[in-house]
Amino acid sequence: MGEIMSMKKQTILKILLVSLLTSAFFLQAAYGAEKSTIIKLATLAPEGSSWMKTFNTLNTEVMKKTEKRVQFKIYPGMILGDEMDMLRKMKIGQIQAAALTSGGLSALFREINVLQIPFLFQKYQEVDAILTRMDSFFKNGFEDNGYVLLSWSEGGFIYLMSTIPISSVSDLQKAKVWIWEESPMSKMILDEAGVSAIPLSIPDVLVGLQTGLVNVVYAPPTGAISLQWFTKVKYLTNVPLVYLAGGIVVSKETFKQISPSHQSSIMEISQRHLTQLKAVTRNENREAINVMTSHGTKIVTPSKDQIEEFKRLSNRAISRQGSQYFSKKVLDEVLSILEGNRREGK
Repeated sequence: MGEIMSMKKQTILKILLVSLLTSAFFLQAAYGAEKSTIIKLATLAPEGSSWMKTFNTLNTEVMKKTEKRVQFKIYPGMILGDEMDMLRKMKIGQIQAAALTSGGLSALFREINVLQIPFLFQKYQEVDAILTRMDSFFKNGFEDNGYVLLSWSEGGFIYLMSTIPISSVSDLQKAKVWIWEESPMSKMILDEAGVSAIPLSIPDVLVGLQTGLVNVVYAPPTGAISLQWFTKVKYLTNVPLVYLAGGIVVSKETFKQISPSHQSSIMEISQRHLTQLKAVTRNENREAINVMTSHGTKIVTPSKDQIEEFKRLSNRAISRQGSQYFSKKVLDEVLSILEGNRREGK
């Protein structure tokens, strides 16, 4: 009897051992067969720019951290078109991610438009306060619409640049003003000013300046240099008009296919590198104005009254049509945060 019991125990042990070995084999096979993910990412940033250097460094670290199970394939310099082209390609799955400015981001979540209100921010510290306090709100908005925001970036503050001096609203009304087709907020402001703006895609702006089709454009100083617009403009109006936010978004469907641990790594790496890029971009924008002036661009400084006229125009447009682009609740929250920061002297 004891011998039979011993044989049964040995049989059970053998079965357990075989089961464990079989499970280990299949787990190892499943791990080894874990699908690699290539995320195709499009950007307006040209090859050789600080943006592209950051994206390449970010990608190298992601590949290393995920043992090449996740990597980005980056398409720079409008190879895949303007931001609306990028969004269409993401929608049909031709690409899975894009580095977008606030114009493109607002097409995915309209409340981003609140960041594009002219004269909203007085300095970068205020921008940082808003994006820190409202980060979860914006990220949830993107996710509800099918996208994951990996991290914020920025273009910086936008300035008017022109072939004729622009210091007042009346100067603008007489000019041939370019408008980015993907910026409905800009159209709203220019409509309020009575300016019949000329819509062009970004690749067509340089030709527009060369041919005289347009003589007023707007961009961050670094953008004007990387796009070569600075070679055709003669004046920069020294009033920061609008803050140009940016960010990398990836299709939620694609991102959720990545293992949770790798998702966390990608988020951490993206946020770290793009935070560093912000500091670089801010410094480069300051330097870019010096580069432009050294190439003959003249600085136009409007009077206090002329600046107030620009602000009144913007406020009228926002009060009349702003609700089409963002909710009053979000605007009130942004203004409340800014008021608190200014009251505390931050």
